[in-house]
Amino acid sequence: MTGDAARVKDDCGQLSPCFSVTSMIPVSMSSGDLIADRRADYAEALLPDDPAAASELYLQALDLVPGWAAGWFRLGEIRAGAGLPAAAAAFEAALAADPQDRLGASLQLDLLRDRSLADTMPSAFVETLFDQYAAEFDAALVDKLDYRAPQFLSEGLAAPFGRVLDLGCGTGLMGVELRSGADWLEGWDISAEMLREAEAKAIYDRLEKRDLSALAPGAEQWDLITAADVFAYLGALERIVGWVAQALRPGGRFAFTVEAHEGQGAYVLRESRRYAHAAEPLAALLDHAGFEVRMDRRVLRQDRGAPIWGLVVQAVKRPAGRGDDSPEGESIMLHA
Repeated sequence: MTGDAARVKDDCGQLSPCFSVTSMIPVSMSSGDLIADRRADYAEALLPDDPAAASELYLQALDLVPGWAAGWFRLGEIRAGAGLPAAAAAFEAALAADPQDRLGASLQLDLLRDRSLADTMPSAFVETLFDQYAAEFDAALVDKLDYRAPQFLSEGLAAPFGRVLDLGCGTGLMGVELRSGADWLEGWDISAEMLREAEAKAIYDRLEKRDLSALAPGAEQWDLITAADVFAYLGALERIVGWVAQALRPGGRFAFTVEAHEGQGAYVLRESRRYAHAAEPLAALLDHAGFEVRMDRRVLRQDRGAPIWGLVVQAVKRPAGRGDDSPEGESIMLHA
């Protein structure tokens, strides 16, 4: 689940109806009813000039197909974007129609509340998102967004790496940086299509489909665990940090990036529907989990021409017996 899939495509395709889920992701999802689809098409043609009329047409379509989750979601988008009433009700209807929440309606509800009630993104939403754009992902992320997280992480790592686990490996952009220094390189991701792209690169010794929000303790031990641009899809990081602390050998390294925010709270859900994390709570969490921490503030990528600042984190698991009160256990914060 690596990277910014929210901007992989620029234009809608030819299928109908064509609309923007999250106001950024072009998706084509038919209602299954030709008349309802036609009304949705007419609604889209009225945008952006007449959102009220477009909303009414979507309601007419939904009268015909009341269980159309994508239609309810789009209605919520239109209402929210235009400041029309009942946007939350539309997103709630989308969630009721698709309890797995493949479109991320619960995240839109959190944004309308201006606070997050969930501590992670729905797994089905993340899986659907990355399955959809795996084939074009690398070119869009690297060429269009100047994505640099793997390079920044590799700059802080010294080979040999030993046994390496690349969490949220995606199409293998981080794996390319790790391969030459790894004795064994394994990648985990929630998206089967992203794993298919990574397999084609032939750089991993093993690839496995895993949901990083629900990892269970295991017997395997690793020398290095990486997560490049993965935690933008996880809000609360206590569970994954605890899992990594258990999975690393003493002296093992944990290298990852997060988008940075300067406000209150350990994390915040942004309009991009990506989580950003604050440096001090993150450093405290890692310290409590038994890591020595170094952080560097860097521009991870661009978004519509604006820099997205993040934290490049290098953490080392303390050897057994070294307490949190030792001088070597202090977290070190580096800011650009």
